[in-house]
Amino acid sequence: MQRVSRASVDADGARVAEIGPGLLVLLGITHDDTPRDADRLADKVRALRIFPDAEGRMNEPLGAAREVLCVSQFTLYGDARKGNRPAYVAAARPEHAEPLYERFCDRLDARRGVFGAHMDVELVNDGPVTLLIEVP
Repeated sequence: MQRVSRASVDADGARVAEIGPGLLVLLGITHDDTPRDADRLADKVRALRIFPDAEGRMNEPLGAAREVLCVSQFTLYGDARKGNRPAYVAAARPEHAEPLYERFCDRLDARRGVFGAHMDVELVNDGPVTLLIEVP
């Protein structure tokens, strides 16, 4: 997840989503993730206090004035510990991952990329602030 000044995603040469200030979420889903995990992760993203308050400290959550752009990202589960070609066996199959991706996006009212598509993602990282968030 990255705090951004702006972000956009294109698929097949066309802009499919863009946001102003907010969060770009690159969402990876594994085999044992559940709807409850998707809900807990969305709630955590919403509540994280990573935006500056009036004194410039990271103390504000997402709030209503900021947006979320979520992009499915199975490559987050790439394992490159052996050899030079990452293995993606930990990434969930599309039939399991897509409903959880949609659920996560719906819970955050997020704009989204195209699940499973090759996408061009552009962003201006604000800070830079980049966090890896996982739910146990």
